[in-house]
Amino acid sequence: MKFRTDINGLRALAVIAVVLFHFNPLWVPGGFAGVDVFFVISGFLMTGLIFRGLENNNFSIINFYVARANRIIPALSIVCLVLLVFGWFYLRSLDYLALGKHVASSIGFLSNIIYWSESGYFDASSHSKWLLHTWSLSVEWQFYIIYPVVLVLLKKCMSFTNIKRLLVVSTVIGFIFSVYMTSRWPDMSYFSFPTRAWEMMMGGLAFLYPLQNLKDTSKKYLEWIGVTLILASYMLISKDNLWPGYLALIPVLGAYLVILANRSGSVITDNIVMQKVGLWSYSIYLWHWPVVVFGYYFEMQYWEWIGIPISVVLGFFSYKFIESIKFSALSSISFKSIATFKPLWMVVSLGLIGSILFVNITNKINAIPDINKYNMASKAEGFCFGSPGSGVSSVDYLTCQIGKKSNDPKILLFGDSFAGQYEPTLSILGKKNNIGILSITTNSCFPSFTKNFHYPKSHVGYSQCMLNRQFVEHNYKKFKLIFISGRWDEFFKDGHEYSNDTINMINKITSDGVKVVYLPSPTIIKGNITSDYISSIISGDFFTKEMINHRKDIIKNKYEQKIEMKLRLLSKTNDNFIYISKSELYKNDFFIQNGKLIPYSSEGGHISILGAEALANEILDMKKKCKIMQLLEQSTDR
Repeated sequence: MKFRTDINGLRALAVIAVVLFHFNPLWVPGGFAGVDVFFVISGFLMTGLIFRGLENNNFSIINFYVARANRIIPALSIVCLVLLVFGWFYLRSLDYLALGKHVASSIGFLSNIIYWSESGYFDASSHSKWLLHTWSLSVEWQFYIIYPVVLVLLKKCMSFTNIKRLLVVSTVIGFIFSVYMTSRWPDMSYFSFPTRAWEMMMGGLAFLYPLQNLKDTSKKYLEWIGVTLILASYMLISKDNLWPGYLALIPVLGAYLVILANRSGSVITDNIVMQKVGLWSYSIYLWHWPVVVFGYYFEMQYWEWIGIPISVVLGFFSYKFIESIKFSALSSISFKSIATFKPLWMVVSLGLIGSILFVNITNKINAIPDINKYNMASKAEGFCFGSPGSGVSSVDYLTCQIGKKSNDPKILLFGDSFAGQYEPTLSILGKKNNIGILSITTNSCFPSFTKNFHYPKSHVGYSQCMLNRQFVEHNYKKFKLIFISGRWDEFFKDGHEYSNDTINMINKITSDGVKVVYLPSPTIIKGNITSDYISSIISGDFFTKEMINHRKDIIKNKYEQKIEMKLRLLSKTNDNFIYISKSELYKNDFFIQNGKLIPYSSEGGHISILGAEALANEILDMKKKCKIMQLLEQSTDR
């Protein structure tokens, strides 16, 4: 295929957006859509390679795979190797274990599945994953594996014309499927090959149905429309929108039109800056995210101004000294050709290194008592809190109990994950007092009777949150006692002030004689403090309170203090509202067990199961000195 400067410039337009977004989302709120542009480009190029080979009757699936491996694996392997060496000296043990797992999944092109199973792409924890960005390479590789096989099989039973028509229909169906799946299971859809395949197939349609004999003026207008759509998606879309979904059509259509325009000499794409960045785009993409995580991990100030140039320089050297080295493709399959295939040995070497390190650290972690209890309480751990869209029915979130199960529970726990974190505590106390407690807790659903929500209404948690609130509003009179908690600093998200929503709800409930108890949020800590703790056990170091203190998130904790001041004042004028301060419930941000100092936190925000259980035992030891015990005992029918 003739080298197309417009596509090379389009690569630059994609990678620039992704890099800027990752270093500072405020600069380019929808910069992550650059990955969708990459998918369209890949679909166009791969469809061209496959169809020309099929038309000439010389297409080899094996050679196709080898060519893709030669293109992708060498540079990726070097990034993984550098991270493994760097991590051995500088990362905490638990973080290094995660890195080893992610290296294996990236080299095996399964990282999209691994990252989907761990958390969402935009979660705070994403900045601890050095190879998170390789999910897109895994999606592309899965496309490379499946797409040519399907086309080869179709060629045996239908004409090229019908294959092309089928691909058009499949692209439309794929888009509809993606929109539906994104609305139901957004995290899975973000990382999933089936919900992304239509984007690559859209690029394929640009090859199969090119616009012939377009005038230069028409090409220019077509290109401008395409670029405008791409830039609009970068600036008007943000991580708060469900992705991919119908909005993904904007950058995908934009990339499709730019490719369709086939305009060389464009001032937009065919200038020296865009051409150089386009050539280095794959390597820049590979290196930029580890550079982002490096700045986050070591808490570097103004890192974007340093990290972006570093990413470009590393991308340049990677392109010049790794990508530009051409490994000869297999002209014929034999033991010798496979044995001398260098990308294969890169993968094997990394696999052996990673396996040895993985087994070594895993054995040490498995030796830690109650290791699973360092997670936050959730349905996976046998509790009630969950994330909507994970396959659990809506009704189940409204009927789940902790403590001693009851046909008519008189106590309710209501709120978001910061209420759900208290389930182990209340479960122990409930069993002690022979009480059943209904727990209605789902992600991002702060206690309120309004329709206000931290995220757009398209968010997967919105509909479940509305069901939660409606249920509590219609049934709160059945309860004697209602515990509430939430991520209070979220009240200030995007300039909103939602605290009055909760205060109005409290006043409504308490006016009918039902007691409401406020449970405080733990100290918000930047980074995964439990990872620090577990790593200290593995390395034999001492975990100190200073490790917690220097990571406290001052800004978010100030927001929390504003809310608590309002609630404290409310408790002085409302006898049915009981305010429990953080100092009353927690002496410190850690507890002592078997002579060891252990953080309450599970990951910097929520309380771990172990911490929640320790809190319950402390409350039992305090007995009537703690308001919670008094209230629970007063709420029993005994």
